[in-house]
Amino acid sequence: MRLYDLIQSNQNLVYIDALTDTSYSVNEFHQSITIEERQAVVFLYTDNMIGSIEVFLNFLQSRFTVTLLSPQLDIQFKLELEKAYQPYYIYDPSRTAIDGFQAYGASNRIQLFRNLSAPAYPVNPEIKLLLSTSGTTGSPKFVKLSEENLIQNARAILEFLPIEGTDVTPLNVPIIFVYGLSIFTSNCIAGGKMICTNRDILQKTFWEDFDHYGCTSIGGVPYVYEMLNRFGFFKREHLSLRYMTQTGGILNQTLVQVLAEYGTKHRQQFFVMYGQTEAAGRMAYLPPKDLFTKSTSIGIPIKNGRFEIDPDSNELIYLGANIFGGYAKSLADLTTFHRAERLHTGDVARKDEDGYYYITGRIKRIVKLFGTRMNLDEVELILKNALGGETFVCLGIEDKSLLVLHLNEELAAEAVKQVLKEKLSLHPTMIKVKFVESVPLTPNGKIDYSTAVQLID
Repeated sequence: MRLYDLIQSNQNLVYIDALTDTSYSVNEFHQSITIEERQAVVFLYTDNMIGSIEVFLNFLQSRFTVTLLSPQLDIQFKLELEKAYQPYYIYDPSRTAIDGFQAYGASNRIQLFRNLSAPAYPVNPEIKLLLSTSGTTGSPKFVKLSEENLIQNARAILEFLPIEGTDVTPLNVPIIFVYGLSIFTSNCIAGGKMICTNRDILQKTFWEDFDHYGCTSIGGVPYVYEMLNRFGFFKREHLSLRYMTQTGGILNQTLVQVLAEYGTKHRQQFFVMYGQTEAAGRMAYLPPKDLFTKSTSIGIPIKNGRFEIDPDSNELIYLGANIFGGYAKSLADLTTFHRAERLHTGDVARKDEDGYYYITGRIKRIVKLFGTRMNLDEVELILKNALGGETFVCLGIEDKSLLVLHLNEELAAEAVKQVLKEKLSLHPTMIKVKFVESVPLTPNGKIDYSTAVQLID
């Protein structure tokens, strides 16, 4: 069974282009672009517009291994990734030409780039999807996911989310991130209309579309719901809205109270979820009925999944059929797919007496800034490369801002912010830059990040 077969069998499924108000059935996208059939890698720099969705569905039904990447990636990152992985096809509407590739019209709507050298290399047929471990830094490290991973994840989501064939789902979370991808796959299998849009959920035009199409759900990270609350969203009734989903961090107590009361008053459900790319999306969810009493919990494991807590480190370990088949750091890594029995999440956790889990900290140097997963070690390297090898220490502050410590008193904070704006599209207001006389080190000479956190003021 393929994920695409489950999607195509959904007779209720319709894709709507929010810009033109044009509807497409899933069958209209069946083999709608001209591609050669082979076992190779494709790079799709996809947004959530109708063209990207059409291209994604076409390659999903093929033998190709699909790599979803951000179209906003720095051009140098794109070129380095393409050199490393030698994709047979590239979809990137932002470019009119790519060295070594031939541009051609794959349909009257879609242009692709085909590799002129037609590289031949082995790719394990179990690898259906490659997702970046960091959506913004252009890391060559990818998570290898199979059809089975994606299907198991989608089916588990359908066990707890109230998705119906009459639903109208806005694609407001980018599908290049596993959260957006899981919204896409689960609703394609069992939902109704999919509103394809790049409009931001905090923009007026998004809500005009929301009302026009009668959307039934929204998804977002904590920051999104904080902004919606600030804008007075929860003081108004939204008749078509049935449920909301959230992942990417812990909600503050004030907002939990607002959401719980809003849901009770308007009979709408709010689902807190927990997941990672390495699990194809979801690992746990908090039932809406528990929002009042278990507000800081990630909830309980999804169906056919379970957790263990390491007795020595308190690290949360996940077991389930949606666990990935390893990482790819180079083209050679695409020859294998080894699904591990256990996924070490890198999160420190505890379980209460009712079997609900709580994240209490992180082991890995990965943070989520406004829902975007970011490897702080990679951010440091980018700054070092761009600013003459200076020493930088990057720390996440409550997942809402990035603190950059440096040792050069003459270095202007604006220079640091400009690099991160250009390379990672980080807004300067998200970045705090601080000069320090020294940084704490461990006995073996490495930066002591746990102590460096104390430099935050």
